[in-house]
Amino acid sequence: MKLIVIKDNLKEAVGAAAGMKVQDQNLPILHNFLLTAKGGKIILRATNLELGIEFSIAGKVIEDGSITIPTAVFHTIINSLQSDRLNIEIKGSQTTVKTDNYEAVIQGLPPDDFPIIPEIKEVKGKIEIKGSVLKEAFQQVSFASQFSDLRPELYNLLFHFSGGEIQMAATDSFRLAEKTLPGSLFKTESDEGYKLLIPLPTIQEILPLLDDESVTITYDEHQILFSSKVWKVISRLHTGTFPHYEPIIPKEFKMEVVVGKAELQEALKLSTVFSGQLQEVTLKISDGQKSLEVFSQNQAVGENVYQLGAKINKPLSFSSIFNARYLGDALKAVNSEEIFFGFNEEGKPALIRSPRDTSYFYILMPVLKG
Repeated sequence: MKLIVIKDNLKEAVGAAAGMKVQDQNLPILHNFLLTAKGGKIILRATNLELGIEFSIAGKVIEDGSITIPTAVFHTIINSLQSDRLNIEIKGSQTTVKTDNYEAVIQGLPPDDFPIIPEIKEVKGKIEIKGSVLKEAFQQVSFASQFSDLRPELYNLLFHFSGGEIQMAATDSFRLAEKTLPGSLFKTESDEGYKLLIPLPTIQEILPLLDDESVTITYDEHQILFSSKVWKVISRLHTGTFPHYEPIIPKEFKMEVVVGKAELQEALKLSTVFSGQLQEVTLKISDGQKSLEVFSQNQAVGENVYQLGAKINKPLSFSSIFNARYLGDALKAVNSEEIFFGFNEEGKPALIRSPRDTSYFYILMPVLKG
């Protein structure tokens, strides 16, 4: 096999392969990617048996062939080279990479040993959506998920199509994020609703690939496929059941508070200096006042108080402790200059969103002191 490719045409594909976590250490071939040249096309594939990727790479094919190449080694070379043009030649199990002033010979493994990446066999649903829209939704939701041995379903993102809308949700049982995409933001011919659990590692693999190009999502009983003109990512779906979270969503609030996001972010940043390892901060409103107090205390360091001007509907006496990092995550996800808080009794979850956009919300449980 002989190829001539531009380095940047390879970087995204090799980077995606390098970012894939391999759990099965008994299969060394999973640490390699498969490079194939046939009929003028160059294809790169990688898999960890849970998900697989495929990239079409622009370049010149001089001679057909295929080889598997160690991903980490090739990734380091690609990111270190200054030259734009790469000459790649395969002889037996060795790959030679040449530029005008550099040459490397990499030992590979036979392509016949590379696992077959599965395909969607019986499409049950299809959605077309702009990559940037999908990326924003994934980013707003996926951070609320967390690995759990006891509850593996929490290490997934819920993808729920119903009533012409898509709802995405993630939770780690201490917090919940949900994003709703109206039908105007995607195309589908499906009428029947469905729920899919997409593993978080799959979301993390897809995020860097998403841009303004259109992405097609298809699924069957066991797998989901994301594809663009250049790449494909196929993943197993989780077979568990996502928590029934609707009952915990507050329908009304005893107090509603709106504050500036930038000032609240500054208050949280200062509060973590005094909050200690658990990063606990207290949000407090005194009866009749029009300000939100952010308080933190550490016996070994000291304490601080930050008063924020606030618009308060139904001002009451209120005080609750929250995790500062979890609270800060919400502020990053809300796309507005102001933040809406819906509060009820102390010890009850708070709802956080934009004052004007209800398509996204974040629910945070307070830290309970026993």
